[in-house]
Amino acid sequence: MRAGVVKPRWRIRKPSVLPGFGLTLGFTLTYLTLIVFIPLSGLAWHSADLGWDAFWSLALAPRTVQALRISFGAALVAAVVNAVFGAAVAWVLVRYRFPGRRLLDAAVDLPFALPTAVAGISLAALYAPNGWIGQPLADLGVRIAYTPAGIIVALVFVGLPFVVRTVQPVLQDLDREVEEAAATLGAGRARTVRSVILPALAPALLTGFTLAFARGVGEYGSVIFIAGNIPFVSEIAPLLIVIRLEEFNTAAATAIGAVMLMLSFALLLVINMIQGWNRARFGHG
Repeated sequence: MRAGVVKPRWRIRKPSVLPGFGLTLGFTLTYLTLIVFIPLSGLAWHSADLGWDAFWSLALAPRTVQALRISFGAALVAAVVNAVFGAAVAWVLVRYRFPGRRLLDAAVDLPFALPTAVAGISLAALYAPNGWIGQPLADLGVRIAYTPAGIIVALVFVGLPFVVRTVQPVLQDLDREVEEAAATLGAGRARTVRSVILPALAPALLTGFTLAFARGVGEYGSVIFIAGNIPFVSEIAPLLIVIRLEEFNTAAATAIGAVMLMLSFALLLVINMIQGWNRARFGHG
């Protein structure tokens, strides 16, 4: 063999647990087509049948624009709140041992198991002007129920588990020796959090934020009872779609759904681009 020529080493391919690539890819595409692509294509098809002038006339109606603003704005605020406090909850559950920790850990998943209508009724009863929490706040001049603030409360409730369950495994795998090394090198707690912990948590935190935001945009059951559903004040876009359908105004309902689809896709695309940039920069995820 000539000098400088490296003889290739043949690797024996380990058998996969699942079937081959072709079969699994075909199943994946078929499943996504039936469950996701066809319904969304049907929505786009019906929207195209309206014509551009009629579509934008329905989509840009003042009541529709305000409902979309309330839905996306409340979902964004709730997702930010959940990103902050959800990370704190995950930190406490992972890093500390205290009586009742397992009970608290199980309670985080309660919004997943609880019917959204039940959650909405409970929140409305608590935060109503005569409720246990709403009455003291009302005495201070603060109203939660039947306002956009009530929508945010409901979306925080349903979105918290997404952040906690996304961040929690990353914190469990985060080596404490890295934090100890940072402290040994003279870094304070704030510097350690900013330079060591947050870069490691950023991909999971963004994922949890995205999931909470996506859930909040389309949430219906837990919101309608506490929102009050006042047009131009506390009316969300999903409820307006239901109202248009009850009025047999399918064109308006289709236009609102199409706008929600476009806005959601654009925002999720931006968030995914930020996640990709974060992974490329910090090498996590």
